[in-house]
Amino acid sequence: MAIREYPLPDGARPRRLALAADGSVYYSDYARGFLGRLDLTMGKVEEWASPGGPSSRPYGIAVVPDGSVWYSESGVTPNTLVRFDPRTKQFSATPIPSGGGVVRNMVSTPDGRLYLACSGVNKVAIADPAR
Repeated sequence: MAIREYPLPDGARPRRLALAADGSVYYSDYARGFLGRLDLTMGKVEEWASPGGPSSRPYGIAVVPDGSVWYSESGVTPNTLVRFDPRTKQFSATPIPSGGGVVRNMVSTPDGRLYLACSGVNKVAIADPAR
């Protein structure tokens, strides 16, 4: 077995990872409030500030079939579900109705829906971005 590590910017604390169709790795940087992308072919890291700011605490993350990246901000009240479009580099955010209570995990279905584990409020949420 071989393990290769890729350095991230100083102070980064990635919480979760999501793989994109192009093979790149997106990560939520809990400590600094960033969304990051690791290009494995180039070994290059690109980052964007999360809309909720440095204390937004990005956590659960997923990439949906259309290529957009979704993640939760756990440091804002209520927690938000954030969409990032890698083509335009634009963000949009929607509050999670229950507050989310920290969405630690998130998965995408083949039809683009998102399942969120709202751990602090004892709920599972299903988000349908197409609606």
